[in-house]
Amino acid sequence: MLSCRRAGVTTLQQASAASDSTIRTITTFMKIILLEDVEDVGKKYEVKEIKAGYARNFLIPRKLVKLATRENLKWLESQKEEIEKKAEEDLKKAQELASKVDGIEVVINIKVGDKGQLFESVNSLKISEKLKSMGFNVKRSQIKLEEPIKETGEFPVKINLDHNLEAEIRLIIVGEEEKEAKEEI
Repeated sequence: MLSCRRAGVTTLQQASAASDSTIRTITTFMKIILLEDVEDVGKKYEVKEIKAGYARNFLIPRKLVKLATRENLKWLESQKEEIEKKAEEDLKKAQELASKVDGIEVVINIKVGDKGQLFESVNSLKISEKLKSMGFNVKRSQIKLEEPIKETGEFPVKINLDHNLEAEIRLIIVGEEEKEAKEEI
């Protein structure tokens, strides 16, 4: 009551009101490890400090986070090491594939008509299938063609591999003349 008098408060009711206005709400926070990307919180395997209620009531029941205990932080470090090793292995595989594929010639035989027109166009799916038959694991989405090829000849085709690696192949489209057996009776 003594401190309230100094502040100019004389009654008990005024003292109660003055103390309520000066009390700040204390929010408790807890450190967590994100197990998945969570919008407005962070990305997978980040350590964040968030409100305890949000963690207890929303994130932990949905198994989106773990508490950042010493044991879990050690687990996090081992997970990060494994991810780094896997990324290095993926990079090596992509570099090997890029060096093997770069500059090779891919020949695709397509049926042509009497006037030299192709019966079908060559798209990224056909190129991908041909590369797979040659032993190269290249996805259709990695082959960059502006539009399907509809004529015979040689064409440069770019392949965008993982880790921003790029290779270029030479696509040779050869026409097979369709032989029709015409029997005259």
